Amino acid sequence: MRAAAIHGTLGALALTAATLATGTPAAADQPRPAATTAERGTAVAAAEAAAAGVDWQECPPREHLPAPAECGTVRVPVDYSRPQGEHLDLTVSRKRAQPAEGKGARLGSLVYNPGGPGASGMRFALYGDVLGGVWKKLNRRWDLVGYAPRGVGRSAPLSCQDPKQFTAAPNPSPRRPSAEYKEQRKERAASYAKGCAQAQGKRLAHYTTEENARDLDVLRAALGERKLSFFGVSYGTYLGAVYASLFPGHVHRLVLDSVVDPTPSNIWYRSNLRQNAAFEQRWNDWKRWTAKHHRSYGLGRDAQQVQRSFDEVRDAVEKKPAGGEVGPKELLAAYLRTGYADSVWAEHAEALAEFRRGRPGPLEALAAPDPARAVEDENGQAVYNAVECADARWPRDWSRWDRDTTASDAVAPFSSWENTWMNLPCAYWPTTPRTDPPHVGTDPGRLPGVLLLAGTRDAATPYAGALETQRRLPGSSLVTEAGSGTHGVAGGNACVDRHLAAYLLDGRTPGMRAECEGRPAPAPGT
Repeated sequence: MRAAAIHGTLGALALTAATLATGTPAAADQPRPAATTAERGTAVAAAEAAAAGVDWQECPPREHLPAPAECGTVRVPVDYSRPQGEHLDLTVSRKRAQPAEGKGARLGSLVYNPGGPGASGMRFALYGDVLGGVWKKLNRRWDLVGYAPRGVGRSAPLSCQDPKQFTAAPNPSPRRPSAEYKEQRKERAASYAKGCAQAQGKRLAHYTTEENARDLDVLRAALGERKLSFFGVSYGTYLGAVYASLFPGHVHRLVLDSVVDPTPSNIWYRSNLRQNAAFEQRWNDWKRWTAKHHRSYGLGRDAQQVQRSFDEVRDAVEKKPAGGEVGPKELLAAYLRTGYADSVWAEHAEALAEFRRGRPGPLEALAAPDPARAVEDENGQAVYNAVECADARWPRDWSRWDRDTTASDAVAPFSSWENTWMNLPCAYWPTTPRTDPPHVGTDPGRLPGVLLLAGTRDAATPYAGALETQRRLPGSSLVTEAGSGTHGVAGGNACVDRHLAAYLLDGRTPGMRAECEGRPAPAPGT
């Protein structure tokens, strides 16, 4: 599913540790079913975090977060059924709200997760300064709080192989993989899964979405918040929806942007198969746009001709990798980005055109692995697999993967096989996955208003996921960016951003549904 927060303490010091752990004053608690071991462990961990708080300090150089951003850590159990057992520290960042006179008081801490799983939200603290726009407006009244989930970045980092080996290039990507190549990929996937087990041991079983959601509740308590305000993007929407289902009484504001379909049967094997068709649609969008601008790029006057131009480049880098590092796999990975954002379309068209003109430099810059990112990239992939492989059951029989991918490739050849190779370690994962994925859903009236944002042509999280999540979270409001495939809707569409600001600043939603016109297609050279 790979692929991009903030509510302060108002009177929090007067709350007891029990209040912070449960989200409601102890005296007002209503009878409820007996708590599970993990629920009791979460309450214990949250109470301890409330007492400890966060010791905010200058951020270490590795985070690249200059002042006024601050950094700290929050201690969470590895296993919530054993809250006094092994712990790890989550790294957290913050930029305090800066209320303007007469413009309203500070609202609290808005916690952000950019997705993945395996992505870090630490840079969210600087969104107001770096990105401006709606983020700057929100930062006037909200603390922007980012964090690195368990296993990510400095939060007890997970690694499954040598980063240099992980990013070694060039690599093949045969259009019709042979039986021999498939055997090689199966062996590589099994070896990778074994490496994860050797590196993590028993800890590997505890990277599930449910445990990440429990981490969020401990973070809420450490921030001194009675209730959580959360902004999740992509996988972060699934995390937020699971949190809301586990802790509906702990939710204050909840924004889910580019929404994962939480249907249990889709988590995660079928979700990835469905992504293939969605990315094919977006790939066709890019080809049609490129054909429209044939005078600028010379790649073809229709989508079929643009595809032939791309295939010629793919064949060329298979014979002689560009810059010695860009082979077919690297080329496909780079052009998969066209499915995430229209804003990269021109750059990718230009790089392909320049390569065909005998100037490979732009393509090399676009697609070659960056050694400086090797550790981060390997870490992100390791956490991605750890979460998705542990969340739900995956087929263990290669014939199922082979049959399903072959069928997917027949209609969506752009990304089907590469998507399978990325997820194949789950067929050999050494821990026992959950019998069923975490439940997403609440009874009517259990949650405050929830804001969903989605584009109708999103490839990474197809639009049907937003509709299904709205059905499962009664009373939620869906803002649709019509005709758009940009993954991560907030921060680039003025209409969407107005709805976002109204919700986070004033608690107002636009009703059950609202539609915003999609952002315009880019111009050549932009």
